[in-house]
Amino acid sequence: MLASKPNTKKLIKNRIKSQEPRQNNMSAERYIGVFDEEALFDKAVQTLKDGNIDIEELYMPVPVHHAVKNVAGSSRLPMLAYFIGIASMVSILGFLYYAAVISWPLNFGGKPSNAFPSFIVVTLVLTILSVTVLSLLAFSISAKLYPGKKAVIFHERAMDDKFIIVLNSDKVPNAENLLKQTGSNEVIAKL
Repeated sequence: MLASKPNTKKLIKNRIKSQEPRQNNMSAERYIGVFDEEALFDKAVQTLKDGNIDIEELYMPVPVHHAVKNVAGSSRLPMLAYFIGIASMVSILGFLYYAAVISWPLNFGGKPSNAFPSFIVVTLVLTILSVTVLSLLAFSISAKLYPGKKAVIFHERAMDDKFIIVLNSDKVPNAENLLKQTGSNEVIAKL
């Protein structure tokens, strides 16, 4: 029995149907507003926040702290680092006390087993180490940074000399017009 030839019209229709959702799916589109000047960028961020517009991301060549604070609010990372420091200090002191006094006490010429002043330097150094490592881990998890993650580049000059505002068209229906009204030099639509 000979194999029948595939119907090319049917294949083309199926291929067009499979591509339709990708072409019509503009709901995941992001609008990128590109600004040359920090003052215009800052004014645009403030205008968008005053209008309760949800800004997805900001990219800046220099830190603009008040713009970031307007978008993201304050970070809870310092409070987390404080509690990590307290917990690690208590656990390190507990471990040192257990190791030197309870588990393996040594008698050196009548000196007391609980030589607390000798624990202070080790506790300080290990507390700093644990706060640093665990805060970095917490920041990486919250920012979704991990080895091998593919970088998303919205604009080639975003970190050189351009200020970038990214709006999601799902959350902001007229994002393109808003970015043009706020004074962006260029508005780019990306999926």
